[in-house]
Amino acid sequence: MKTTLKKITRHCGTVVLISLAAALASAVEPTAMMSKSEAKDLISKANTPQDHHRLAEYFTHKAEMMDAEAAEHDDLAKQYANNPGIHAMKHPMSGTTAGHCKYFAQAARKAAIEDRALAAAHEKMANASQK
Repeated sequence: MKTTLKKITRHCGTVVLISLAAALASAVEPTAMMSKSEAKDLISKANTPQDHHRLAEYFTHKAEMMDAEAAEHDDLAKQYANNPGIHAMKHPMSGTTAGHCKYFAQAARKAAIEDRALAAAHEKMANASQK
């Protein structure tokens, strides 16, 4: 049992490191993505098509990040489901269970849908203000 938990913990650490490396690699783009506070500030004063295009880009990027997070949690849920331990039976929503991972995968997918809707709304505002 302890060996299995060690393997799962080791695997989780590997997945997290790979995810962080991928996130950092994608963050080094020619045009830097704005921060959350910059986005909040821009939302409050966006009035040009460029402002709305930047916000659409920001929300599209957030949606992609949420999709990646959902995929990561789906993979972890499969692994935990294939090897459930007594801990999963006693604490079905703890951080090392399939139920936990399924819940967060679903939440991340929902957030991605909402972020895409915000991106579409800002694209629409940008196009409307260009006319």
